[in-house]
Amino acid sequence: MIQFISHSNERCSYLEGIRLSLEGGCKWVQLRMKDAPDEQVAQLGVQARGLCDRYGAKLILDDRVELVAKTGADGVHLGKNDMPIAQAREILGPGKIIGGTANTFEDIVAHWKSGADYIGCGPFRFTTTKKNLSPILGLEGYRDIVARMKDAGITLPLVAIGGITAEDIPAILETGVDGIAVSGTVLRAEDPAAEMAKLIELTKR
Repeated sequence: MIQFISHSNERCSYLEGIRLSLEGGCKWVQLRMKDAPDEQVAQLGVQARGLCDRYGAKLILDDRVELVAKTGADGVHLGKNDMPIAQAREILGPGKIIGGTANTFEDIVAHWKSGADYIGCGPFRFTTTKKNLSPILGLEGYRDIVARMKDAGITLPLVAIGGITAEDIPAILETGVDGIAVSGTVLRAEDPAAEMAKLIELTKR
């Protein structure tokens, strides 16, 4: 499974990046606009929902629990400083997807107990798309976390995130994680849609 985390650069707007990732076959988009006002996120969220519907993809909002109903999103992803997962579950109910950011096994246990549906675990390496980065995990970090999850009987899907490129994917998947989240590696590519298609192909091997 590949998740695309939206971002913008000098060549691609948020929506253009989402459109290109969907064109490349991505079925899971997270609209992440950390510093944008709610009105802008709501407006782009409705447009992103339309694009995701056209391509049969899921749309997750980063952080903005209160905009899920307004945009028709499938759920939210909550970072360490966002609303607690249990509180979001109370607001959204059982039908919406809630993901949580984790850097340690302890984070994962807390999210699991709070009712998260999946974990975004990272960072794999340094990434410029995120401020206040947690300690880098690398392959060894993922191996350790996957092993501890198995021992504890925690079966939440684990998605690796943080500066991941095509070259990294085979080795990361060998650690036992369930999915990969990408952002910059797609948007920086000469042909973002083709890059996404390549990344998806790599996760199938």
